[in-house]
Amino acid sequence: MQAKLIALSFAGLVAGIGTAHAATDITFWHSMEGALGERVNALVGEFNAGQSDYVVKAVYKGAYGESMNAGIAAFRAGNAPDILQVFEVGTATMMYAKGAVQPVQEMSEKAGDPIRASDFLGAVAGYYSSPDGKLVSMPFNSSTPVFYYNKDAFKKAGLDPDHPPKTWPEVHEAGKKLRAAGMECGYTTGWPAWIQLETFAAWHNVPYASQDNGFGGLNARLKLEDPVFAKHLGYLAMMAKEGTFTYGGRGDAPNALFTSGKCGMFTGSSGSRANILKTGAFELGISSLPYHADVPGAPQNTIIGGASLWVFARKSPEVQKGVTKFFKFISSPEKAAQWHQQTGYVPVTKEGYELTRKSGFYDKNPGTIIAVQQLDAATTENSRGIRLGFLPQIREIEDGEMEKIFSGQLTAEAGLANMARRGNELLERFEKSAR
Repeated sequence: MQAKLIALSFAGLVAGIGTAHAATDITFWHSMEGALGERVNALVGEFNAGQSDYVVKAVYKGAYGESMNAGIAAFRAGNAPDILQVFEVGTATMMYAKGAVQPVQEMSEKAGDPIRASDFLGAVAGYYSSPDGKLVSMPFNSSTPVFYYNKDAFKKAGLDPDHPPKTWPEVHEAGKKLRAAGMECGYTTGWPAWIQLETFAAWHNVPYASQDNGFGGLNARLKLEDPVFAKHLGYLAMMAKEGTFTYGGRGDAPNALFTSGKCGMFTGSSGSRANILKTGAFELGISSLPYHADVPGAPQNTIIGGASLWVFARKSPEVQKGVTKFFKFISSPEKAAQWHQQTGYVPVTKEGYELTRKSGFYDKNPGTIIAVQQLDAATTENSRGIRLGFLPQIREIEDGEMEKIFSGQLTAEAGLANMARRGNELLERFEKSAR
């Protein structure tokens, strides 16, 4: 009898082990580090703990450009991850990568648990949808540029911490007062090409590229000849020369100038809020982007940044079901609201926004609704967003030319002409390769 019980117990143990190993693994490559990486790991941990059929394995694969290149290389080698986080400028490249991706809405419908574009904020869904209105990738960490400022530094400089600058001349004047009060730097900016060119164009309702900024066709080309671009970059060059604007580098490298307390004002991603709160030892203020008041129609609306989640093709039906379930989890009202509130990224779903609003979060945390308000507008053909091939490479060109403008090596007009010429050469190449 005892031997029989031992045998039954052993059989049960083996069965238990077998069941535990029956869970389907889902590989998720992402680019979130620091406080954001902690949030991603927590979100994945909650999903894994809440069910036993799937195990999502989150893997940090470097900055956006690095992870995208790694994902594409892995697909070509036949060992792509199931989910890849891709920044918004990689959208056109992923969309035209024939046979490489599984459209999200189509995948979820096959899995019997549809994820529809209509569930998401219009500006978000519109950017990540195909021409027929169906989601091709999963909106996740959508951001938009906002204006951050150090309220403690403002008080010290005699500036009103409750009335931050609204126009570029006001930023200039505030920069002078901050420097006079002993600040090393008045103003700096993250992501120069995204904020000072792409978003600047939408905010001032001028075209950045032809063909509705690329949404209308592959034959889009850069349109940087509008005088407003030269006016703006020339203005920043003037501020750089006198010391009220400090160029801090590409991408989010300049964030440290602000969080360290060296700069009193900063334009950066709304998604930077979590890290600023974690590392900045001062009272944080958040406001809308500055604009040039003499430009008709400004301000219009900002455009989204951040990233979405793409599913690679050639995955098993079971993996696709698991990915769908994970996507439904992270886009649930509670999780979408939680992600937004903890990070500063916009609430990508309508229900996530409503849940946040009703909770009183925006009242208790002044400035956190700014990103939503900047995006919540009827877009024009100039402000819907930008969908161009080779956009990451175009940004590199633009950043390089802006460095020369801000350092006084080139005039704004000459730098913009170089951007347009070199950028359009890339767009022509992309058009030929994608047809």
